[in-house]
Amino acid sequence: MQPWWKEQVLYQIYPRSFQDSNGDGIGDLPGIISRLDELQKLGIGILWLSPIYPSPDADNGYDISNYRDIDPRYGNLEDMDRLLAEAKARNIRVLMDLVVNHTSDEHEWFQQSRNPKSPYRDYYIWRPAKEDGSLPNNWTSIFDGPAWEYDEQSGEYYLHLFDKKQPDLNYHNPDVIREVKEIMRFWLDRGVAGFRCDVIDAIYKTSLEDGEKRDFAQGIEHYKAQEGNHLILKELRKDVLDHYDCFTVGEAMKVTLEEGRLLSDPDRRELDMIIYFDHLEADAAETRFDFTSFRADHLLGVLTKWQQGLNWNAVYLESHDQPRIVSHYGDDGVYWERSAKLLGTLEMTLRGTPFIYQGQEIGMTNFDFTDMSQLNDVASLNASREMEKAGISPERRWEWIKRTSRDNARTPMQWSDAPNAGFTPSKPWLSVNQNYTRINYRMQENQPDSILQYYRRLIDLRRNSETLKYGEFTPVYSDKNIMVYARTLGAKRYLVLLNFSVETVEAAYQGTVMISNTGITEYNGKLTPWEAVVLRVDRLSMI
Repeated sequence: MQPWWKEQVLYQIYPRSFQDSNGDGIGDLPGIISRLDELQKLGIGILWLSPIYPSPDADNGYDISNYRDIDPRYGNLEDMDRLLAEAKARNIRVLMDLVVNHTSDEHEWFQQSRNPKSPYRDYYIWRPAKEDGSLPNNWTSIFDGPAWEYDEQSGEYYLHLFDKKQPDLNYHNPDVIREVKEIMRFWLDRGVAGFRCDVIDAIYKTSLEDGEKRDFAQGIEHYKAQEGNHLILKELRKDVLDHYDCFTVGEAMKVTLEEGRLLSDPDRRELDMIIYFDHLEADAAETRFDFTSFRADHLLGVLTKWQQGLNWNAVYLESHDQPRIVSHYGDDGVYWERSAKLLGTLEMTLRGTPFIYQGQEIGMTNFDFTDMSQLNDVASLNASREMEKAGISPERRWEWIKRTSRDNARTPMQWSDAPNAGFTPSKPWLSVNQNYTRINYRMQENQPDSILQYYRRLIDLRRNSETLKYGEFTPVYSDKNIMVYARTLGAKRYLVLLNFSVETVEAAYQGTVMISNTGITEYNGKLTPWEAVVLRVDRLSMI
């Protein structure tokens, strides 16, 4: 019998942008509860909530000041208990975001740690300046700039791999590991089904030596996927997770396939799945601020590596940290609807647990902001400053920000064509994309051939197919425009045909049409622009 989390489709909610229930412009837990019926109808079995803990919001909740409470903007613990109960009544489980590489600098632990004589001093990584007065080492933050911040009260620098208001915890200290175990038990005892573990392969710093020169995350070789990291994950599994019916998915930065195997191989008893990024960087160039042209064969090559290389995949195309996939790999203009459906077909026919991000099921696009003043994302603001220092022109900076900013995925959910897309009756915390009048849930709910309805059919197809859930993944053909792959389990085989172009192309395969984004019931050997077709084939010779 397979674990329950392999059978389900997961839906990620970015709480502040999902549904506002009290008119303050910020999404909240009662708002999520009010939309559970919609999620159940979509076919969702797991919800992942981005952080809802108290936070000063330097990084939109990923800087936590109290791990055992709910931020008042989202509600309270009673609201959380009600969400868990209401979700359970609909056979939906809830996954929390576990952010324990760092805390907020306003967390009580850090405030105590600023005193060199405090027992909390060793909860964080403090170092004096070098003899010449320079920083403790040359590491750079993932959010750009130095990874060290001087604290006047303490008289030393503290390490922060992300924003300066996110000081890193010290996992050489067993008290920190003990605290993390208690946090996990607190939420598991309350009824959550597990954790999405933020940057979990970076928590253990083997050394603080200078890093090799690189244009991004300098020093990463001293903390990415270290042996000490594996030992901590094994300990958390043995002492906490094994005592609950739960699962974990870990975000892994710049992870290689071999590192991914070590983190998620079931025999090693660490994580159940990992979130990697290779497949969303198939059009990345050698230099950080450049891109290459999209090629379907490049993407299929990356997908094949991970599909065949890991025991189980966290399959996703969007998240709170990624631009909208229809604006990235699709066509958010003329072929918006077709390409959104094609990308949904891709996701739902890969091997692993599918993760849908809020709004993906209606084809939400990248933001329509016009300048930096509309942005909220700290990573985008920092990157813009670093590009300016590097002499990159304002036009090119804005082009890069528009394409990559995390705010692309954080604009409020587009529920209807009512003011502010039905998200809130007041001014939203982040501007709503003005295309909500034509891209919204209510409109698609009433259209039989909408993206939303197509996602429901895809999820139903996957639910009823052991082959699509557990079958082997085999690449069949690809070029710059199309990809074809097979899913095989015993004598049952499916072929997935995807055309990522505006051209009609030959793809001479035969089989019974199971689903198509153009509504065809018979396949004639040609793929029209942005067409996706899933065929059931009866003989191996056909593939």
